[in-house]
Amino acid sequence: MASPVKVLIVEDTRVDAMVLSAMVRKFHCEITMAMNGKEFVDLFIEGRKFDIVFCDKDMPIMSGPKAVEKIRAMGESDVKIVGLSANNDAQEVFMSSGADVFVPKPMKFNVLEAMIQEVINKKNNTMV
Repeated sequence: MASPVKVLIVEDTRVDAMVLSAMVRKFHCEITMAMNGKEFVDLFIEGRKFDIVFCDKDMPIMSGPKAVEKIRAMGESDVKIVGLSANNDAQEVFMSSGADVFVPKPMKFNVLEAMIQEVINKKNNTMV
């Protein structure tokens, strides 16, 4: 049995964070929450590892794209980073900062399911 997918949700809006974590929980993932980009970066500095990160754009202290840029600069290229925002202009900002994919809010369950499944498949293939 493969270890559970480690998910980091970086979201300052409590309701959005709860909705997303409720969806992610259906896949029996190990969930960690961060309230802003600085907390996101600090977790990686502490040596924590995640399989996939869902990151909001506009947050206090440090924005999502700024945090993504810092994570990529640390050499963290294996973690899948998903940028989230209700703003259409956020896609460009996230992609140029190093995110793997951008999803407009609110995220649809089938989109989330496909991403988690992709990560599970990747984990299973690398464990052989």
